[in-house]
Amino acid sequence: MTSLLLSAMNLLIMASWCWLQASCGRQVVFDVTDFGAVTDGETDNSKAFVRAWTEACAAAGRPAVVVPSGDYLLHPVVFRGPCRGYVEVRVAGVVRAPAGLDAFRGYHEWINFAGIDGLLVTGNGTFDGRGASSWHLNDCPWKPDCIPPPSSIKLARVRNATIDGVTSLDSKFFHVVVAGSHDVEIRHVSIRAPGDSPNTDGVHIQGSSNVRVTDSAVGTGDDCVSVGPGSADVTVSGVSCGPGHGISVGSLGRRPGEADVRRLRVSNCTIAGTANGVRIKTWRGGPRPASSAASGLVFEDIVMRRVRNPIIIDQEYCPYISCHHQSERPPSVVKISDVKFRNIRGVSATQVAVKLSCSAASPCRGLELRDIDLRYVRRGVATVSRCANVAGGVTGGTLVPPSCI
Repeated sequence: MTSLLLSAMNLLIMASWCWLQASCGRQVVFDVTDFGAVTDGETDNSKAFVRAWTEACAAAGRPAVVVPSGDYLLHPVVFRGPCRGYVEVRVAGVVRAPAGLDAFRGYHEWINFAGIDGLLVTGNGTFDGRGASSWHLNDCPWKPDCIPPPSSIKLARVRNATIDGVTSLDSKFFHVVVAGSHDVEIRHVSIRAPGDSPNTDGVHIQGSSNVRVTDSAVGTGDDCVSVGPGSADVTVSGVSCGPGHGISVGSLGRRPGEADVRRLRVSNCTIAGTANGVRIKTWRGGPRPASSAASGLVFEDIVMRRVRNPIIIDQEYCPYISCHHQSERPPSVVKISDVKFRNIRGVSATQVAVKLSCSAASPCRGLELRDIDLRYVRRGVATVSRCANVAGGVTGGTLVPPSCI
């Protein structure tokens, strides 16, 4: 009798616990179609998506906003936190941005996740930025004071967030922006845009820490991954990059008050057919005085396939037509130090395979070249290195081309 009583009490306790948890192992789901979303590809579903998000954000546990298979037109939205629980957004359908720019007046992003602690965006669905209809209107590649088109997805002031498995297609500007966020992982994603699409960076990171971009395929018209000011403890691993401009730190030193880039590791990546391989770029003639720096950077175990400028430090960066006056501007004052290039091998599409063009005002320090094997695409012609303003460094192992430091 005593054992039966104890068993009954245990069952009652478990039942009470399940009731307090709202569900015993079951996830509360908020299907956007239950909130009025339609899959005709023509109706703006932003109100339905926001209503589903608002309900999920207010729910305890691990609620999920679900986007079933179908074609959803979505005008700009902001999914705001803080939320009560850890929110999942599961995308099976195709979510499409408006083709033109009129719907984006007053918005800098298409989809903005803001002020959230605990977020998972997952599924095999697609975010289609429909950038082809507006790329010709983007004058940022040649106009310094341009108004940038909207980026596709932004994580703003977000913590403990993961983007997993989704596809981002043809963004009007950057595909994914991580800004002011911490503890973020982007994995198993596909990011695609034509090689001539302007400013379509795959993942851009700034003012953020402990960010990981892993096991993903990125091919765009700009940097596959760009690491901007104020970024720290960033990992890029297992990324297939190309077409595009490679994997870049910067650009740095353009605006006053920029924070440093510290502790970046890029490893186990393949870069193919890009305008650059691994790159650090800083602006000549930036604001003075400037204290920004890039340090603790490691690029290792990287394969280059017909890449122009496989290893490059460019402290005279300027992409505009006005850049022909660049020599009249003072040199960059961004400090670059403690940078390691290790086990980088493959085929260079330019004879200069290693170009370390540092600043006369602030020479690069603490550079390391170790086990570099970069052969020129033209057989019988050797690759070369070129250095400027490099204050010594460390070399070792195989060095093709021979080191210039």
